[in-house]
Amino acid sequence: MSKGTIKKVAGPLVIADGMRDANMFDVVRVSEQRLIGEIIEMHGEQASVQVYEETSGLKPGEPVESTGAPLSVELGPGLISSIYDGIQRPLEEIMKMTGNSLHRGVEIPALKRDVKWHFVPKVSAGAEVTGGDVLGTVQETEIVEHRVLVPNGMTGTVVSVTEGDFTVEQPVAKIKTADGAQQDVTLMQKWPVRVGRPYKTKLSPDMPLITGQRIIDTMFPIARGGTAAVPGPFGSGKTVVQHQLAKWADADIVVYIGCGERGNEMTDVLNEFPELKDPKTGYSLMKRTVLIANTSDMPVAAREASIYTGITIAEYFRDMGYSVALMADSTSRWAEALREMSGRLEEMPGEEGYPAYLGSRLAQFYERAGRVVTLGKEDREGSLSVIGAVSPPGGDISEPVSQATLRIVKVFWSLDSALAYARHFPAINWLTSYSLYTDSLGKWFNENVHEDWMDLRARVMLLLHDESELDEIVKLVGMDALSAPDRLKLEAARSVREDFLQQNAFNEVDMFTPLEKQYLTMKLVLRFYDDTVEALKQGAPADELVKLAVRERIGRFKYIPADQVAKEFDAITTELAKEIEELLSRKEDF
Repeated sequence: MSKGTIKKVAGPLVIADGMRDANMFDVVRVSEQRLIGEIIEMHGEQASVQVYEETSGLKPGEPVESTGAPLSVELGPGLISSIYDGIQRPLEEIMKMTGNSLHRGVEIPALKRDVKWHFVPKVSAGAEVTGGDVLGTVQETEIVEHRVLVPNGMTGTVVSVTEGDFTVEQPVAKIKTADGAQQDVTLMQKWPVRVGRPYKTKLSPDMPLITGQRIIDTMFPIARGGTAAVPGPFGSGKTVVQHQLAKWADADIVVYIGCGERGNEMTDVLNEFPELKDPKTGYSLMKRTVLIANTSDMPVAAREASIYTGITIAEYFRDMGYSVALMADSTSRWAEALREMSGRLEEMPGEEGYPAYLGSRLAQFYERAGRVVTLGKEDREGSLSVIGAVSPPGGDISEPVSQATLRIVKVFWSLDSALAYARHFPAINWLTSYSLYTDSLGKWFNENVHEDWMDLRARVMLLLHDESELDEIVKLVGMDALSAPDRLKLEAARSVREDFLQQNAFNEVDMFTPLEKQYLTMKLVLRFYDDTVEALKQGAPADELVKLAVRERIGRFKYIPADQVAKEFDAITTELAKEIEELLSRKEDF
């Protein structure tokens, strides 16, 4: 254990002398108040420490003591439903101890030591086990079965395993390793946050993460184990999009990181998530959620650690074989913390003052996502999907954080303030967004939803692109200059925008759309377009075709409950054919 003294204090950065025996990324305790810090630079005997707490009042000469271990998180039963700060301190427990203010130097374990969990073994004495095997299970919440894993790197024979009620520190099993030593296994294990948890193999991203949001699932899908970025200016709905994904995405576990967000936004999350009903189980969404709250007024260094804390917890649940969705809101604030620490270290600044290693740090974070075969004898499949919000100043995505993120992630949901001000939500711009998973997921959609899913999607995208070109003509010379087929095309595109892409997060039916209903909605809008174009060729006037009464029914189709959509689809197509037939019979009157 290395002990030194403070030489210099610069905000959250402390320079300590006499730390020759310490290592990079060691956790240290600073001053008599035992503030938590981490070594981020070494020069001979001098160590640069980023302190995760307020440093006011510190002075040269005070002690700095290395713990000899890197910044780690505690992994075990009790994570679900918890609310942590950026370095996994339980905020609710701290509030009970110190009140509403976060006091410095508070030492409270992340997992409660006095709570007993009922452990049910899945192996028996004499079984051969290896790292990643399931020793047994604990029913953590009503909907999450916590699988207790053999720690990574441990291989041997189970000497004993006991069913019963245990705290996270009590041994539940004893394993005899190859060297003959017997090691106790508890419900809890620790893992350094900056090291990705190992897995057996990474699988190709050919299964979608179903979200129930039409513009995402149909137009710009994300793969299970994929990465996505949601950049957008203030007020464009980044947080609401992430809330919708947290609630509706086809994931077993949700890890939500509020990284440097405004306090009132985190308050909304903390108030809403316990009240939100999980659509799959009927229980509170918190029963399968871990929250990490690191607001903008908390110490800036802890913001830098928060995303690593969150993704390590997410990887732990992935290793159990769960599908995990991680929301990071927002990586821009995390990058600002990097920039501040880099400036205090007097490193050579890169573009806009961000450190030169900004891109590589972002890549290290996003590359920990993936769909994998986990360690252990049985081939469990787990996935970790990462969705990061980016808050570019003034909505300018040419700034370094947005550009570095777009080079790494494969899905770009471009939020548009003009759409948000027009009350079009989700405000994802269909002309500037993209998904590089579309082709690899196309086969899955064609096989599991309908064989012409990708063909319909391509036609819808073409309509929207044609609309943007026709809009330029309309702005220059007016609607009257358009031909009748072009007018019908504009109307069909408007129907795509308003009846398909626009979705109401507060409507019980429309907030989530199953894939089959998404397919039928697309088909309905295109059926209207195809039938009216054909009627136009037979002499029906365009003015009358766009006024067909059935259009209102098409617009209301998204509010039809899922169990009634097939019947309603047939009724609307029948009515459409009937109205067009009547119009054609009267075409001489126009």
